[in-house]
Order: sequence, then C-alpha cells, then structure tokens
Amino acid sequence: MTDARILVIDDEAPIRRFLRVALEADGYGVIEAATARAGLASAAREAPALVVLDLGLPDADGLSVLRDLRGWSQIPVLILSVRVDEAGKVEALDAGAQDYVVKPFGVKEFLARVRSLLRDRVSEIQPSVLTIGPLRIDAADHSATLDSHPLHLTRREFDLLWMLASHRGRLVTQEMILKAIWGTAHAGDSQYLRVYIRQLRQKLRDDATNPRFIMTEPGIGYRFLEGS
Repeated sequence: MTDARILVIDDEAPIRRFLRVALEADGYGVIEAATARAGLASAAREAPALVVLDLGLPDADGLSVLRDLRGWSQIPVLILSVRVDEAGKVEALDAGAQDYVVKPFGVKEFLARVRSLLRDRVSEIQPSVLTIGPLRIDAADHSATLDSHPLHLTRREFDLLWMLASHRGRLVTQEMILKAIWGTAHAGDSQYLRVYIRQLRQKLRDDATNPRFIMTEPGIGYRFLEGS
C-alpha cells in the first residue's frame, strides 16, 4: 500500500473509472477532475503526488493546464493523449511533462510508468495537514483551526488558504492563484482576488500592515509567512 494520491484530469468518465480501479488496486488514492479548471483547483488544494493529464479537455487544452501548473508546482505530470505525432509528444515534454502515454494503453504499462515517476518522490509528497504556528489546515476534510478554534471558511477561501500555506515562504503570483482556483478566464481579475484575501485575513485575524500570515507583494502577489 502507498499513501500517494494521484490526480486524474480527464473529461471521459469511462477513462476516469478505468484509471481509478487500476490505481486503487495498486494502492493509490485517486482524485478526479473532468475539466481544466477543476483540475488546477484540485492540484492546488489536494497537493497530489502525481497528475495524470489528458490533453483534450473541454474548457482548455491540456498543454495550457500543464504550463499553468508549472508556474507554481513541480508535481510530476503523466500525459494521456490520443495524439501520436512526435512533435506533440516533444511539445508536452518541453512544457514540463515527465512522461507521455498514448491512448489506448495497457494497464500494466501505465502502472509501471506511474511507479517509475513516483519512485524518487516518495519522501517529497506534500502532507495533507499543515501546521503553521497556531494555524492548522487539514486538506483531507477541508478544515482549518486557529488557536484550536475552527475557522468557518467557504470552499474558495479554503482553497486560497491551502494554496498559499502549502507554498509558505515563497511568492505566489496573483495570476498563479487566479488560474489555479478560478480558472484561466479569471487570470486578470486581481480585484476579485483582493476581496478574497481581505475576507481570509479577517478570519485569520491578520493585519495587512503588520501581517503574521499573509504578506502582500505589491502588484505581484502574496507570500505566506510562518505565523509565529
């Protein structure tokens, strides 16, 4: 058994069911997403050990998802695609994919490639619970506490908190956050993001002028502090 969770981003329900059965039989946890937007949000929220990404998604090309993901994460990505041309494979690998499997594919080969990608990353898997000073965030049940008191967060507020906290100490740009949580169509809605940051700060009892959690990098993005 393994604790590794794998995010499958594919709009075809039969493919997702097939992969879930195969992966769970091999001991993995499975997270499913049917669209680019949902996939990026799940990657930010769930911190999977591996992403299995179909290139033909209904709301965006899989390559754009890969490029967005690479803007803020180095999660290994295994591409699934019906595209067999060499140029397409090279483009996906150059964009940051670690491997490429052409549909249809054999389950044994697929699982072997998954194991290969995960072999060197077992010690790097993002924990599902983060404790930062008095703040505790649990991705598994989407809950958070501050000084042992529950924080009543909306789903979007939780996704925002998890994304920032799981990248604590590092600058996360406005565009990265908006694309990951709200989708590429909202990549320029910085005012929208500021509203959520303000709401999140209020619930964290965080002072924007003297922050212990969320520091603003003016005009660029946000940096999550250690919360001491």
